[in-house]
Amino acid sequence: MRVIFFGTGDFAVPILERLVENHYPIVLCVTQPDRPQGRGLQTVACPVKQVALRLQLPLAQPEGLSCQLCEDRPSDIGIAVDYGRLIPADLLDFPQHGILGVHPSLLPKYRGASPIPWSILQGEEKTGVSIFRLAQGLDAGPIASQQTIAIEPAEDAASLARRLAILGAQQLLGVLALFSKESVSWSPQDDSQASYAPKLTKEQGRVDWRQPAVSIERLVRAMNPWPCAYTTWKTTLLKIWKVEVASHRDAPHSFYPGTVTAATAHGITVMTGKETVILKEVQPAGKRRMHAQEFLAGHPVQVGEQLV
Repeated sequence: MRVIFFGTGDFAVPILERLVENHYPIVLCVTQPDRPQGRGLQTVACPVKQVALRLQLPLAQPEGLSCQLCEDRPSDIGIAVDYGRLIPADLLDFPQHGILGVHPSLLPKYRGASPIPWSILQGEEKTGVSIFRLAQGLDAGPIASQQTIAIEPAEDAASLARRLAILGAQQLLGVLALFSKESVSWSPQDDSQASYAPKLTKEQGRVDWRQPAVSIERLVRAMNPWPCAYTTWKTTLLKIWKVEVASHRDAPHSFYPGTVTAATAHGITVMTGKETVILKEVQPAGKRRMHAQEFLAGHPVQVGEQLV
């Protein structure tokens, strides 16, 4: 079964690799053009391009998608994973069996660009992977397969994405096997139950200390690896990589949200809108990620100081 693959980000990498390992011929790997990244704005190849070059796969990086792309590389099926753009409607039927999407949510919940962090932000206890056929509309096509996993209590978006990508790769292989037997069954999505997970912005990473401790803990996990939760101590921008929710009895209600209530080897304890959180791993601007104890050794944070 000849495959045209659309993908860009890290989530797509294990899926592309499994397709190659299982001898599915990739007639074309379509990914987004190289973009400047980082503080130096250096042009960096996206994760899927790096894999395509390593595996010597045919590669295209068009600024826009056109029918000519599929006409030049006849395929039996298309697979779209973390591509980062909507595929135009006139391309959806070019492969013989259409284009399958691999989406890390239990559709129709969390359609859109960032389903993994949004599921953590909303306090979901479970999520999963949906294999569906692309149709007009955002992640709105009929579903061929759906599998569910639990979200671990301390899991961040990065680790959850890795687990879902592995699950999605295996799940996709199962669906492709059904195509060879002509035994795929489709279930329409209930659009009335749809929810959306828009692309994250850097501003969403700023901690609002008026929120409850449990919401801040979810924010920190959801924003890892990007854009990362952050706050400001004095004039220092401080990324926050890991926190713990402190017990209710440890929360001194006389402190205003954002106030440091303790700074010890155990971490930096901060008042929130309800209970406290303990900052365990932080990263000051221009420095590496470190345990809070190490940060305190060079930055004398005092009880009563305010994080904003």
